[in-house]
Amino acid sequence: MDMVINNPQNFVFDYTNDEFMSYARNQLFESDALIMGRVTYEGFIKAWPAMAGQNDFADRMNSLPKYVASRTLKESLTWNANLIKGDVAKEVAKLKEQKGENILQYGSGELTRTLLEHGLIDEFRLMVYPVAIGNGQRPFDQIQKTPMKLLESKTFSTGVMILHYQPLK
Repeated sequence: MDMVINNPQNFVFDYTNDEFMSYARNQLFESDALIMGRVTYEGFIKAWPAMAGQNDFADRMNSLPKYVASRTLKESLTWNANLIKGDVAKEVAKLKEQKGENILQYGSGELTRTLLEHGLIDEFRLMVYPVAIGNGQRPFDQIQKTPMKLLESKTFSTGVMILHYQPLK
């Protein structure tokens, strides 16, 4: 298994159907905020605002507050986004203490590793696509061994699997 995270836009749409979108919709609508790194933010902001008014998924994506971890972006982010300043782990811990249901992270990479190292990830929902890419960034490079408990697995008719894990702290 490749387990790489680069350029999902090059293959995910080949495996998207109503069944998958229902799952993705439920996940998004159960969340009160989004958190992402700079790369995901920059990719999303190019796509989602242009889809405003097309469907409730796009409208929900656009309306949720977003928190962006970046060392290079500056203040005045657009698209209902707030820059996480200073110690990312400390700031995310504060966000988790606020009233609300779930904070959903799209993307992975350095932000995921930071949050995992500080015990700030309650659940992983890994999407495994039936395609081999061969190279790219690996989401769990440079982390300590982290045992996890499988909470659920789901396979869609397209062959995409969702592996729902809870890190054991």
